[in-house]
Amino acid sequence: MLSFSVSKEKTRLLQEKMKALGILEKDIIEKFVRSSGKGGQKVNKTSTCVFLKHIPTGIEVKCMKDRSQSINRFLARRKLIEKIEALSGNVSSFNNKTERIRRQKSKRKRRARLKYSTDTL
Repeated sequence: MLSFSVSKEKTRLLQEKMKALGILEKDIIEKFVRSSGKGGQKVNKTSTCVFLKHIPTGIEVKCMKDRSQSINRFLARRKLIEKIEALSGNVSSFNNKTERIRRQKSKRKRRARLKYSTDTL
């Protein structure tokens, strides 16, 4: 199987998630392109950006978060899994977390509006 520069546990969880969703490695087109942004000469000379395309769904993912190609390969697959889960209607833990934060912020905003909207004349 594939090996990445992350822990074996993370790799195993990624493979289990891909298996559960029915994502096969042979259905993924993987290309390496040059990154942009921070990293200087190292980034300009090496192809560390990872581009994935899932053939059955047509979903494309591009990842250039890290200067390491191996880590970007792992992160791109994780991002692809999240997009496929969102497409299929399954709610991932990442979506749960962002929804919870959004609700917390709306509560704070409501309380602040109530506190400062009253006139103190």
